[in-house]
Amino acid sequence: MTVSQQKKILRKEFITQRLQLTSPQWQIKSNRLCQNLLNSDIFHQAKVILSYLSFKQEPDLSLLHQQSHIIFGLPRCQGKNLVWCQWQWGDKLEKNCYGINEPFSNSSLIDVNSVDLILVPSVICDRNGYRLGYGGGYYDRMLELPSWKNIPTIGIVFDFAYVSELPRESWDKPLNYICTELQITNQHRIREQN
Repeated sequence: MTVSQQKKILRKEFITQRLQLTSPQWQIKSNRLCQNLLNSDIFHQAKVILSYLSFKQEPDLSLLHQQSHIIFGLPRCQGKNLVWCQWQWGDKLEKNCYGINEPFSNSSLIDVNSVDLILVPSVICDRNGYRLGYGGGYYDRMLELPSWKNIPTIGIVFDFAYVSELPRESWDKPLNYICTELQITNQHRIREQN
């Protein structure tokens, strides 16, 4: 079985598991995950944060998005790339071709040089900092670009989707941190210890 096939099976399995959470379970886990971020130094020090809106019962980051002292950016799909639009709690959104809510095309763009932190949506993350997304490669392409390489990244998953090791390919990029409802881990530290 190829790595691509393994990823496809894992993606389906973990999305199914996530969708089986009841609404109260999902909200409790999401709120705990948000509290872990709100209590972290890396989040406190950030003024401009790239985030996302929950899709297919990804962790709900609404508690974070209501922090009025932070400038948030949400992604808009533009061809094979993401552009980042300034967004604040309550701003109207539109659905894209994947059914994901995103800012309108006339929204103000965020300058990459102002970004302090990127919250990366993930289906699964592993102990080495690698993530499995939905398979479009949007984040891998973005994080490969020199202008994005030094911005801290946090993979966002529920704890059941934080696994020991994922199959990976040459273009997969490790993230700096992983946040679940139980913990935030510094992946640099873990990789140095191994």
